[in-house]
Amino acid sequence: MKTHEQTVHEQFDSRAQAYLTSAVHAEGPDLVRVRELVAASIPAEGVGLDLGCGAGHLSFALAPLVARIVAVDASESMLATVSHAAADKGVETRRAVAENMPFEDATFHFAATRYSAHHWTDLSRAMDEMRRVVKPGGYLCVIDTEAPAHPLVDTHFQTIEFLRDRSHVRVRSATEWRREFDRAGVDILEDGHWPVRIEFASWVERMRTPQVKVDVLRTLQAEASREVREALSIEADGSFTMRTCLFWGRVRR
Repeated sequence: MKTHEQTVHEQFDSRAQAYLTSAVHAEGPDLVRVRELVAASIPAEGVGLDLGCGAGHLSFALAPLVARIVAVDASESMLATVSHAAADKGVETRRAVAENMPFEDATFHFAATRYSAHHWTDLSRAMDEMRRVVKPGGYLCVIDTEAPAHPLVDTHFQTIEFLRDRSHVRVRSATEWRREFDRAGVDILEDGHWPVRIEFASWVERMRTPQVKVDVLRTLQAEASREVREALSIEADGSFTMRTCLFWGRVRR
């Protein structure tokens, strides 16, 4: 019987290149805004952490603004992809899981994560680790898929995410994120929310979702209630629109 970490490796180790070239991950208003926030808040000699770096899009976006970015991920293939693409970009890689990072306290000027937190099994422990490795008065940034506030829509969304990717744990709502930031001792300075259209065929291909599960996904989309269809803007081919959230906060001194 596999552990969750083994499942994550199986899901992502063979898909690193697909994520590197994914338009959903390589661009977006969240990347634009986090660059602006880092540029305005972090000194040029600062050091940043990209936790759950995936194919490295966040690291590459922020590296020109600071002295160094450390990109952390549990997947060796993802880290190899980042290392290959990060030549002379001020990005170094380190293998670790979010809940247990091999860094001293107060190492970084900021810690950020993008599209990774919904894979974490212990959100509070991971947030505490992010806070621990950031200097007093430093910054935390979380960018992730946002769970719908409506319970019915949320149930549908969590279900299709898990069917498509068995390493999925849970997408959190904006309310959950605000509560978690406060619990971790981080004051939210800004939050942003953007719609993101997900094209069904490339969405399942990126994860190599088995055909039997793709068929179930299509059935769920076809049978979705009016409330779900309207909230997620479900299209005839199964494509839909989700929301991305960004939370930028400062660690309490």
